[in-house]
Amino acid sequence: MRLVVLGGGESGVGTAILGKSKGYDVFVSDFGKIKENYKQVLIDHGIIWEDEKHTENLILNADVVMKSPGIPDKATIIKKLIEKGIPVISEIEFAASFTDAVTIGITGSNGKTTTTMLVYHLLKSAGLNVGLGGNIGKSFAWQVVEDKFDSYVLELSSFQLDGIVNYKPHIAIITNISPDHLDRYEYNYQNYIDSKFRITMNQTEEDYLIYDDDDEAIADWLKKNTTKAKLIPFSLTKKANEGAYIKENIMEVNINQEEFKMETEYIALEGKHNMKNAMAATSVAKLMQIRNATIRESLSNFQGVEHRLEKVLKIQNVQYINDSKATNVNATFFALDSMNTPTVWIVGGVDKGNDYNELMSLVREKVKAIICLGVDNRKIIDVFGNVVDIMIEVTNMDDAVRMAQRLTEKGDTVLLSPACASFDLFENYEDRGKQFKQAVKNL
Repeated sequence: MRLVVLGGGESGVGTAILGKSKGYDVFVSDFGKIKENYKQVLIDHGIIWEDEKHTENLILNADVVMKSPGIPDKATIIKKLIEKGIPVISEIEFAASFTDAVTIGITGSNGKTTTTMLVYHLLKSAGLNVGLGGNIGKSFAWQVVEDKFDSYVLELSSFQLDGIVNYKPHIAIITNISPDHLDRYEYNYQNYIDSKFRITMNQTEEDYLIYDDDDEAIADWLKKNTTKAKLIPFSLTKKANEGAYIKENIMEVNINQEEFKMETEYIALEGKHNMKNAMAATSVAKLMQIRNATIRESLSNFQGVEHRLEKVLKIQNVQYINDSKATNVNATFFALDSMNTPTVWIVGGVDKGNDYNELMSLVREKVKAIICLGVDNRKIIDVFGNVVDIMIEVTNMDDAVRMAQRLTEKGDTVLLSPACASFDLFENYEDRGKQFKQAVKNL
């Protein structure tokens, strides 16, 4: 059996190693450059690879192709593979067939990383033998070869879900759905929503789907479609017989006739959206039969995720917050919503079809100045030009942070929450966040 892996990053290299260990004839091809450390791993495992090209006659003879999530379906090589009827799948689909471990799959437009990390923290603190993978951490496929975990917590993007055929998580979470990556879905929001719901398509009556019951797109899909999974909703207001909700600052979770209660002030994460992430994660912990005392302790000592509403430093009584992971409008909505002081907002980057009007009421209420950090800021300027008194354009992080410092007074907040992808000026959102933190430290 010939396995061709397209993309020589973390998921690609992990898949190649798993394929090789299972006796596949493996070939890795990357249209870009493969990083030196990954090249070395491939060489050490005796896996043939190429980079900066796709040699068609070495690819189109595959029995199965694993495509990295970053490669769009419109890519010429993918079209040719599909024409030939060669199955093109994701790492998750490939790796899941080689493990009996229970998987918890988490998707959503926002909050999926925080929820994934929190679920992992809850299970690990309870002493479970658990791995973390998918969109974060070490490749799932690689862990299936090297580690013998009983369960995995997997963060799943819509791109990874597009490449599944038989994979099903025992517990699925959809944190929320808002327009994102529409450039990859023919600018059709419904295509993107359907893509997220692929997480539940193979689930059976034995499985669970945990979802945000306040989310319009999710509610709408569930009205029109069915899943066999047992539904576990969470909500800020609505009480369900089975599920989670908040009542008078107390989080209540009822699952399988068992109850869990905790005052929200003791939960380490702050903000309404994080209460939702906490409800989703606690629902998983209850399904995995973790003791209430352990859940309580884990929720109160969770550290949060880097680049997601991360408090960097307070300088001259001004708080600097790194929310570089906010790559869409909905994520920035949550960030602005949780600001309680006048805010200087650093925004901009590669726009994925954003509608900034959704932020209008929050910007009017909370933002005193906007710093545009991007190559093309026209859209942001058009929308907010008349709303804030001060609007400045910069093209590097040092200027953005220095300018922000000049515009603040004691008690203000400087918030980096770009609402955009980072590829115009940075390698990725992590690079953008690290540069922000460094620039703040240099003040």
